[in-house]
Amino acid sequence: MFYSAIRKVFFQFDPENIHELTIKSLKKTGASPLNRLYKQKVQDKPVTVMGIKFPNPVGLAAGLDKNGECIDAFAAMGFGFVEVGTVTPKPQPGNDKPRIFRIPQANAVINRMGFNNKGVDYLVDQVRSAKYKGVLGINIGKNKSTPEENAKDDYVHCMRKVYDFATYITVNISSPNTPGLRSLQYGEALDELLSALKAEQKQLAEQYGKYVPVAVKIAPDLTQEEVESIAQSLIANDIDGVIATNTTLSREGVEGLEHGDEQGGLSGEPVKEKSTQVIKMLAKALDNKLPIIGVGGIASSDDANEKLAAGASLVQVYTGFIYQGPELVKDIVAGL
Repeated sequence: MFYSAIRKVFFQFDPENIHELTIKSLKKTGASPLNRLYKQKVQDKPVTVMGIKFPNPVGLAAGLDKNGECIDAFAAMGFGFVEVGTVTPKPQPGNDKPRIFRIPQANAVINRMGFNNKGVDYLVDQVRSAKYKGVLGINIGKNKSTPEENAKDDYVHCMRKVYDFATYITVNISSPNTPGLRSLQYGEALDELLSALKAEQKQLAEQYGKYVPVAVKIAPDLTQEEVESIAQSLIANDIDGVIATNTTLSREGVEGLEHGDEQGGLSGEPVKEKSTQVIKMLAKALDNKLPIIGVGGIASSDDANEKLAAGASLVQVYTGFIYQGPELVKDIVAGL
């Protein structure tokens, strides 16, 4: 009730301005007594995935807190895990504004942010200063200015920087808003990237005396053959998990709606079925050799249970959280 009233006000203003205001507010209040405005007790429903014990299976997807500035605030909302990023080696402004568009009639958002972030060193500083001791995923990407053939250097650089601070690391090769990024999901390019990251992970595990799992985030816009090929690469390179899925380039479900034809990745309810289908194909192709984190269009416990039934072990929310607020986390966990 509280959030629905705030949302009515927020939705009168530019989405990115409201996002920045929210991030600033959560950053200031996350570890203060003011966090009681959104702090809530969520049921314990522990699950162990990738060798990590999660207090509950509902996480915050990457993209909402790109720079790791609000970790304590999201922890107070009861998430079982928080994923920050996507972060790149160097700071970058992202794509031109406007670049976020709400489509309330479809409970959807289109964004073409383009990995806008303050760089990996800034994110690490934020993680260091957070009081949160729970499960933290750090999502890494490449700078727009880095040629595709050198992409693995950016990912390895970020992995080195974040390894000691992450509970797990996500390799984002599926955002539609960085030119050429999705080409890293296929064939030799994928194998070369994953091989380099696994070699680096092995060295870092020896250096720090701990093993930090690596997950790969993939797109929903994949054929069955492409999903099977990706699954084979994940297994062959001993990757620890896969996140399915990112936003879609499809406009099914928003045709004719205001902003429905904007460029960028579509998230929310319209991507739900596509995401679930990819999870089903992945689960079959992976044959329980590595776990799946399901994300895409989750706005209720029924949606989350659908992802789990399709083969996911954990779920993440983003757009549903924007529309419903912190209570969504509590409701999903209660209904699992």
